[in-house]
Amino acid sequence: MSAGFADTFADPAVVRGLDGYWYSYGTSDPLREGEGKHHRLPIARSSDLVKWTYVGDAFGENELPPYAEQGSMLWAPDVRYLDGRYVMYFSVTNTTGNPHQWDYSIGAATAPTPTGPWTHQSAPVVAPRPSGNSFWNTIDPAQFTDMDGRRYLYFGGFFGGLWVTELSADGLRTVGQPTQVAIDNKFEGSYVVRRDGYYYLLASSANCCAGPTTGYSVLAGRATSPRGPFVDKDGQPLLASRAGGTPVVNQNGNRWIGVGHHAQLTDLSGQDWMLYHGIDREDPFLDGTSGINERPMLLDRLDWIDGWPVVRAGAGPSDRAGEASPVTRGSLDERFGGDLSGWRGADGWTTRDGHVRHAAGRSTLTAKRGVGGDFRAETDLRLPDQGAGAGGVRIGGATVMVSANGLTVTAGRAQRTVALPGGAGSWRNLAVTVKGRTISAQVTSADRLGDPQATARLDSPVPLSGTFGLVAEGAADFDNVSVAALAKPVTRPAPMPQPGRLLDSDEFDAQEDSAWEWVRKDANARVSDGALRWPVQGADLVGTGNTASVLLRTPPEGDYIAETKVTLDLGEDAIRNYQQAGLVAYVSDDDFARLSQVAIWNTRQVEYGRELPFADRLSYGGNIVGPPAKTTWLRLAHHVDPANGEHEFRAASSRDGKTWTWGGVWTFPKGKTPRIGLVAQGGAQPAVNAEFDYVRFYRSR
Repeated sequence: MSAGFADTFADPAVVRGLDGYWYSYGTSDPLREGEGKHHRLPIARSSDLVKWTYVGDAFGENELPPYAEQGSMLWAPDVRYLDGRYVMYFSVTNTTGNPHQWDYSIGAATAPTPTGPWTHQSAPVVAPRPSGNSFWNTIDPAQFTDMDGRRYLYFGGFFGGLWVTELSADGLRTVGQPTQVAIDNKFEGSYVVRRDGYYYLLASSANCCAGPTTGYSVLAGRATSPRGPFVDKDGQPLLASRAGGTPVVNQNGNRWIGVGHHAQLTDLSGQDWMLYHGIDREDPFLDGTSGINERPMLLDRLDWIDGWPVVRAGAGPSDRAGEASPVTRGSLDERFGGDLSGWRGADGWTTRDGHVRHAAGRSTLTAKRGVGGDFRAETDLRLPDQGAGAGGVRIGGATVMVSANGLTVTAGRAQRTVALPGGAGSWRNLAVTVKGRTISAQVTSADRLGDPQATARLDSPVPLSGTFGLVAEGAADFDNVSVAALAKPVTRPAPMPQPGRLLDSDEFDAQEDSAWEWVRKDANARVSDGALRWPVQGADLVGTGNTASVLLRTPPEGDYIAETKVTLDLGEDAIRNYQQAGLVAYVSDDDFARLSQVAIWNTRQVEYGRELPFADRLSYGGNIVGPPAKTTWLRLAHHVDPANGEHEFRAASSRDGKTWTWGGVWTFPKGKTPRIGLVAQGGAQPAVNAEFDYVRFYRSR
């Protein structure tokens, strides 16, 4: 999406402005290869969310917050429209008053428009948080406003975990004590939305910036409170040592890897979309073969399947060619840039400053174009006389009205009213969905980021088709009016590999099968009592040392699934880096993809890591799959891409051998012949055995 103005545009945030344009904000990097100059939070604008134009930077070279050290970087912006002004939150890498180089804080600035001018606040919203002689990751802010009007800020990263704090009404100060919502050493880049009674915390996992081996992805948990506790689809807490996380987007074998750090939006048809960054594995760095990772902005459909968000039903990032685009214009689409020739009953209505105003009394401005079928109607509205008047829409025989303290849906004799904290003295967005005989209404901030502040729904006894109009009782302003056909939700997940006929196996019920071959044989690994028992080695494949043993087997030709069941008691919480055991797709000591349950500091994770030669050195990075258990089932699904001959290996893990979580894909070039192996490595202390129950190969289907 960013190719028209930037080669890299990482950590994108997005809002829709009152002018009807979409605005995106990126982290501070050079925009183009060879440019060499960092832009302080660059801004782009689009009318359709597909074609973007650079419109400037939020801040100039010397425009740092007063509490920031000279040379500080501003990262990972989040922008919201709060009570009549735009508020930008961002990470500040270095703060005055502390000698430490990375004493991160969260800053804020305000502006009257999406492009500024931006005014820094005099103090950080969240100050640096010391941890011994270092500082927690106080980074990656994401603001959220709840149904009761309370404002929250989510922030944090790998060092210290993810946290939430309540904010003051203006969104510029913290209130009370923060609450930890996700464990450290697994998550960063949080983003929260509310849907169907749940709060969804989506966060990025693994290394954002490992060049050609970046395995960044987005995982999700949900809760019934904005403070958690958040659990994944299988009920595993995000705060546990064996931390949960349901995959939202993962690399799928095309050119995009390292997909994450996202924002979300809803188009005019009601379809959700995810804006995020990724890395082209053939061009991973902005300049040359090292330095800044080149992370352009991507956009894909975000589906909700069985109550969980997932990009393209689980198919992962697209290359956009042939993909449907967001609906940003409706069959009725009015921005009030001219006269009211498309409307009837215009007496008492005037256009001014790009919107339409009704001054007094009750009146309906009726569109000459009617409505019908299933559709979504929207308008931005404002009640300038705070405490008086109301505004809304008429659809057939129903009305939806926003007043100073409530949202009311009326259809014939049926009516429902819900509270609207804060009223509509500043611009709000009213979205009304008609599906059959059901009418649903939602009020959010005018930035359209889906933080519902009031929702109401009823089954209508009167027709919901025919006329469409804007209704005012007293003074009311309207803008950005649209009616668009309602999106048809995707409800079936994209297919994942499934095991078919058993092709080969070793159940480890006898002495070592002759089909196995050792790389650096470990005499301590023995088959007994129906398992391969292998003491975890104080050695590793990662890097140039290459001292770890690998037990290899030639897999079947064609598409197959390799599966093992491994018991590895790493306990919980204790630091025992980086003991692990699992499967490996192996070409050489410096060219492999390893899927294992592993101890990473205080966490226990299933990591799918890739090492490969790159630019006269080795590159290693990991992708996170599902949470492990003491006994974990692992799968590598092999597929040869008919278009380019590449070997694709998709990883999966399970805590019970029945319910599987599918992770990302690592690829090997055409002409390579990866074998499948077992590993038990990463640290000999404290001593622990890896017990492999079997290795099986299935034809995949």
